[in-house]
Amino acid sequence: MTHYLLFGIVTAVLLLIGGVSALLHRFARAHRDGELGSSGLTMQGFAYALTVLAVLFLLAVGYQLAAGTVWEGHLMEWLNIVVRLMHITFGIAWIGASFYFVFLENALNRTDNVRDELAGNLWAVHGGGFYYLEKYKLAPPTIPKALHWFKYEAYFTWLSGFSLLCVVYYFNAGSMLIDPRVLAISPLAGVGIGVASFGVAWLLYHGLCRTRLMQNGLLTAVVGVLICTAFAWFYCQVFSARAAYIHFGAMLGTLMVANVYFIIIPAQKEMVRAATEGRPLDPALGKHAGLRSLHNNYFTLPVLFVMVSNHFPSTFSNTYPWAVLAAIALGTAGIKHWLNLREKHQPSGLVLPLAAGLLLAVAFVTAPKADPAAAACTPDVRMAQVQAVVQQRCIRCHSATPTDEVFKTAPNGVVYDSPEDIIRLQDKIMQRVVITKTMPQNNKTQMTQAERDLIRCWIEQGARNL
Repeated sequence: MTHYLLFGIVTAVLLLIGGVSALLHRFARAHRDGELGSSGLTMQGFAYALTVLAVLFLLAVGYQLAAGTVWEGHLMEWLNIVVRLMHITFGIAWIGASFYFVFLENALNRTDNVRDELAGNLWAVHGGGFYYLEKYKLAPPTIPKALHWFKYEAYFTWLSGFSLLCVVYYFNAGSMLIDPRVLAISPLAGVGIGVASFGVAWLLYHGLCRTRLMQNGLLTAVVGVLICTAFAWFYCQVFSARAAYIHFGAMLGTLMVANVYFIIIPAQKEMVRAATEGRPLDPALGKHAGLRSLHNNYFTLPVLFVMVSNHFPSTFSNTYPWAVLAAIALGTAGIKHWLNLREKHQPSGLVLPLAAGLLLAVAFVTAPKADPAAAACTPDVRMAQVQAVVQQRCIRCHSATPTDEVFKTAPNGVVYDSPEDIIRLQDKIMQRVVITKTMPQNNKTQMTQAERDLIRCWIEQGARNL
């Protein structure tokens, strides 16, 4: 009955969204400027806002109806799929725009037959066509009505990312966010600390950007790296290492979207208003907005690493996960700096070797060490011994019929119901259970080191079904 009710609510809300969108479309055709009153709110913006509210409503209702039922795990899995796909799609659009416009700024022709009112131009070829782009020093004589704003990509990347953070970590805070071995706090406290940290990070960063320190690019970068390292260390003292990495990425993403919302877009709107009204434009607005956009460009690769880091436990399972995180963030930002210098046709010197060397050093440091207990793998370990450990420590989640209170379906479809399942996935077990010790999740079932050693010996002896 619950799933029929949920399906009915989803269908009704989707029909409502479709009806409102149709009305907005008819209104937009009747009013060519597409604006609602003097506020500047566009039809597109209003439709986006309604869509976001509708999605949030569906999430809340669906979770309440499915909580504690057989549908809870299925709903959470599909929420994960849908929100993750949205996040990736919007993220590609936003980061792609960031990469393109920084490339455009770096590659502009600024000297050869450039008109006085222009800052530069660029010829390009793509998709079977030629393109010619011009950048004005301030603004064109007349502001066109068909002026595209690059902002919704940023907003929806952050909204979908925060929704994914809720689905994966906050809704399952007791299992995914909090690790009692790191810090024994309540799930509510963990969620509060995570959300509050984003606001604190913005205040620190924004305050730094308002100081004279911004006039020195190198010094700004050094202070920024130190602040980011401090946040990486803080997150690893509060959350599980896996959750700490995600919060570090969410923190950087929050800085990026706040730059767009509070700095870049308001500056662009003021420049458009001044040009429309014939007032002198303040060049400082565009300069500062451009600087924040450049900051966002350097944040992109560290954020992308964090997005995929959950799939690579050799990074977050290290004894010093915060140092690994900070080093990879610095190395990937260095790669982006090298790309920017290359697009400007400026000498990059040691930038690429240093950045690549740092990343290679991280790979070397995080490599598994030889286990001195390996020689003690006698006598032969029997399959029944391994299966007993798996049944006690793993099967509550990794089964066709999980009994865990959070995971209602086997994570990533991994099941250990039979000896054949265990043998088939021995490589994954070796990596996650023995080497990185990241499974069970936050050692929820209290697997002992002796049990991990037993599994290691069995795999090293050939993982035989004896």
